[in-house]
Amino acid sequence: MRLTLCAAAVALSACQGDETVSAYGGAGKTWVLREIDNAPFTARTTLTFPEPGQITGQGPCNGYSATLRVPYPWFDAENLISTKMACPNLAQETVYFQSLDAMSLIEVLGDVMLLSNEAGRQMVFKAGG
Repeated sequence: MRLTLCAAAVALSACQGDETVSAYGGAGKTWVLREIDNAPFTARTTLTFPEPGQITGQGPCNGYSATLRVPYPWFDAENLISTKMACPNLAQETVYFQSLDAMSLIEVLGDVMLLSNEAGRQMVFKAGG
């Protein structure tokens, strides 16, 4: 009986792999924002997944980081912090951070990453460049 329980525990733990966006093709890439709600976003803005449970990036003005504690395909950027430098693109940065905060789903499709929510909002990122 004990051997059966141990075998079941080992099998169950093997099923609980990395369920973060990193495991689904999001890691190791710098994601560059291209669109918010079908409108081009021209200020260079990036998002990366340096390790499971973390996001970092560069907004139009400031570097930022946040915690990502939900499993893929959910998205919830918690505890977003950024540097506080002023620049001409500060209004675009505000739009970016507000949009990022509103997203609840993530989907990685090769070199395209989509963030979206149930209200129909969407952010489109492309890898690299």
